[in-house]
Amino acid sequence: MKVVEGERRYALLLAAKDSEFVKKLYGGYFNVFTNAFGEDGERWDLFRVVEGEFPDMEELESYDGFVVSGSPHDAYGNDLWILKLCFLLQTLDAMEKKVLGICFGHQVLCRALGGKVGKAYGGWDIGVRRVTVVEDSPWCRFIHGIGEMMPSQLSIIECHQDEVWEVPMGAEVIAFSEKTGVEMFSIGDHILGIQGHPEYTKDILYNLIDRLLNNNNIDSDFAVEAKKSLETAEPDRKLLEKICKSFLKGR
Repeated sequence: MKVVEGERRYALLLAAKDSEFVKKLYGGYFNVFTNAFGEDGERWDLFRVVEGEFPDMEELESYDGFVVSGSPHDAYGNDLWILKLCFLLQTLDAMEKKVLGICFGHQVLCRALGGKVGKAYGGWDIGVRRVTVVEDSPWCRFIHGIGEMMPSQLSIIECHQDEVWEVPMGAEVIAFSEKTGVEMFSIGDHILGIQGHPEYTKDILYNLIDRLLNNNNIDSDFAVEAKKSLETAEPDRKLLEKICKSFLKGR
């Protein structure tokens, strides 16, 4: 791949296959992520790690940052691609490359770097969740980079039945909720894990709830409650996107 001098370069490590809904409305998850976190003048590459597609090790140095997506797979699973992803994340951590992990990405980052993940003790969490930000946490650095005041709470779209049980050594928990003990964690200035989905729009989650219901992953009462939370609360998408950009771009 030809690299343009001075061009900032990022990679999406996609751990899920595109749903028909997302393909029809957005052209695929790659566009969802670049719409949320990309900016003009940047290059974003797509690696479908769930299908065994990974960046070449000799090209890692040319990237400014990486984003690991959500996935229907378990971050504690031992599929070959998950084990290979863990090795890649360990390598990126050693290189101190910027890595943003979202949902499954948050959990697999934790696993790869020595933490513990598993089934959520409280079961599924689907909808808009209020998370509490730890006062004076490293998160403040990313807020200051965009000139925003630090809110004590943020609303974010959630859809998960697994969670981080224990963060890696040297990691700091920077947000939690009444449902999940580790909503966000960081390591230094180069690792950021977010259990929720700052990139999701409400319509993506509405469709996902319907698919989970149709596949008998959740029951109808739970689906109704999850949709109700979407109708009565708004996620802080714009602020979360700004924060993620500030982290990835080192502002």
